[in-house]
This record gives sequence, C-alpha cells and structure tokens, in this order.
Amino acid sequence: MAQNRYSTDRGPSQRQLRVGELIRRTLSDVLLRGDVHDPDLNRHSITVGEVRASTDLKVVTAYVLPLGGEGAEEALLALRRNAGELRHLVSKGLTLKYAPQLKFQLDETFDRLEDTRRMFADERVRRDVERADDPDGDDRDDA
Repeated sequence: MAQNRYSTDRGPSQRQLRVGELIRRTLSDVLLRGDVHDPDLNRHSITVGEVRASTDLKVVTAYVLPLGGEGAEEALLALRRNAGELRHLVSKGLTLKYAPQLKFQLDETFDRLEDTRRMFADERVRRDVERADDPDGDDRDDA
C-alpha cells in the first residue's frame, strides 16, 4: 500500500485540511441546532475551534470549548457519551467513503492566547521588543 510521503514531516495534506474544515462546520451546525437528544449536551453552547483528521480520514479529533469555558469537563463528557449519534448526524451531511470516528478534546488555544497577551504586557518583554524594533540595531541609550 502506498504511503503518504508528507504525513510525518510536512503537516496535514490539503485533503485532511479540507475534510477537517467540512466536519468542523457540519459538527457546529449539528450542535447549534440541538439535533442530539441529550439535555446535558443541549444545555451547553459549544464552540468547535478546529478539527484535525488522521491521514486515512477515519478518525478526527474535534477541539471544542463551551462558551465562556464554564462546565468544560461536563460538556466534554456529554460529547464523548454522544459520539456515536454525533458521528451519524455529521456523516449524513458528508460525502465521504467512511464516516469518521469522532474524538473530542478541550480547545486550549484560548488559554495560550491569554498567556501570550500577559507575556507581551510584561514591561521587560515590551522593552526587549522595542529594542529589537530599533532601526539602528543599537542597544545603547543616546544619553
């Protein structure tokens, strides 16, 4: 069987990216409409930030976060509990050979974004960034 020579070093293929985005949109629509018959899941407004597909497109990982980040573990458990029904509902809107298995992880990009903002707000970091932006490349003060 042929191997994708770009699977390890170069990141996801265009097909993986396309399928991931299609599943992200479809999953978001299913969750928005509340098609799943689980009151615990329908109680949360869930954001699907990213979907990453495996190289064979049979397994996808959806990175999710409830609105406001509150009740994240409870929402994650509800999603995992209803993964089969979500897989069925998502696959109805897709034209793929296989309905991919859905895995769910908490999306931590918002936390990392806040950490980055906090780091750039630090006086020492701002001073270093301003020094790096100095067009003369001169680190000394002109006093």
